Amino acid sequence: MKLSIRKLRKAFGTDLPSPLVAIDDVDLDVDEGEFVCLLGPSGCGKSTLLFIAAGLEKATAGVVTKDGQPVSGPGRDRGMLFQQFALFPWRTARQNVEFGLEIRGIGQEERWKRARHWLSVMNLEEFADSYPHQLSGGMQQRIAIARLLVNDPDVLLMDEPFAALDAQTRALLGEELIRVWQETKRTVLFVTHSVDEAIMLADRVVIMTKRPGRIKADIPIEMARPRDTTSEEFNRHRREITGLVRSQIDEQ
Repeated sequence: MKLSIRKLRKAFGTDLPSPLVAIDDVDLDVDEGEFVCLLGPSGCGKSTLLFIAAGLEKATAGVVTKDGQPVSGPGRDRGMLFQQFALFPWRTARQNVEFGLEIRGIGQEERWKRARHWLSVMNLEEFADSYPHQLSGGMQQRIAIARLLVNDPDVLLMDEPFAALDAQTRALLGEELIRVWQETKRTVLFVTHSVDEAIMLADRVVIMTKRPGRIKADIPIEMARPRDTTSEEFNRHRREITGLVRSQIDEQ
């Protein structure tokens, strides 16, 4: 098992009379090379779960293991991608991609070789010397993905990375991500609010309850890729998952 979450609980304000419990008693396994999407109402703890898996938050109880080893902090084996592009505006696309390698002390020639490879994979090699303000939002997020992948993590943790983009760019980047995922066989845990995006991307869609977040349902998406959003199978999943998510919103 690549990523395993057992009895996970996260409470904020534990020194207060009534702590806010974000997630409680969460069990989740993600196999090697699997693409899993997390869905649920706002405030259900999806991002909190991702931050704990990344080692950026400490759990109140429970454990996250990666390859059987407890996660105790951030690590290069797990890469995190945020909704905000978080690129350095004073660095070119290539320099942004190289940043993690530079911090690790990898030489300039090797940095450029690796950065050029991932810029090429993301179809951005010709924009290597462009600055973020010269690029579209979609291109900036592709640079952020290249910056993530250049450090060679085998688990990708993605927190609504396409939410700030328009619908067409979002769909195109989803296709790009699936192409790269199929080529690299990385393990992906991806948070989204979009039912269609989850069905389009995932091997499994995991639905969380309203706060405190627990696992409501775990639905396999056994559809060949690329997926047809107009097919009856896609619509059947859409109806089922929308109903499950809506039931949690209606109960709030």
